Amino acid sequence: MVNIIWLLLLLSGVIAAMLNGNIESITNAVFSSSSDAVSITINIIGSLCLWMGLLKLAEESGLIELLARLAAPIAGWLFPSVPKNHKAISSIMMNLGANILGLGNAATPFGLKAMEELQELNKQKDTASDAMITFMALNTSCITLLPATVISLRVQAGSQNAAEIVIASVLSTSVGMLAAVFLDRFLRKRYQKRGK
Repeated sequence: MVNIIWLLLLLSGVIAAMLNGNIESITNAVFSSSSDAVSITINIIGSLCLWMGLLKLAEESGLIELLARLAAPIAGWLFPSVPKNHKAISSIMMNLGANILGLGNAATPFGLKAMEELQELNKQKDTASDAMITFMALNTSCITLLPATVISLRVQAGSQNAAEIVIASVLSTSVGMLAAVFLDRFLRKRYQKRGK
């Protein structure tokens, strides 16, 4: 579906340029955008490596395990079907930690690992478990306290105050995460009552 949307956007741009007699603007935009994308990607690698390195240090030093133990009451409430000291909780914490720092790309491997570990606990292998659904809701709506990737992109784009988005980011992601947790609990209880 996403591919169809992108195709429609590209075709509408080409048609609009043809109707306005400005088809050369598409060629210029393709080359300048490609060049900008490569330079931004190369420049952002440094900050991603820094934060991923810090996350790896936190994992190796046992800090993630400590955070997982500290977050055990909340994790127990959010994931009641996951055993207390299961390795999935650590992977979930690593994923959420990367998301909290605004490192979506760094969070992806931890999210995949968490899903694999949650799948091991899943009794119906062809259906997502409640824990998997809750994790997806948290992963996609996670609060972002430091949007590092967006700040790096803003610096690359020449922003005078790249960090001015922090408050708006914290507020909007907080509301999104609270809504996701509320809807997850509400819908889970509703469907459990219906299934009885």
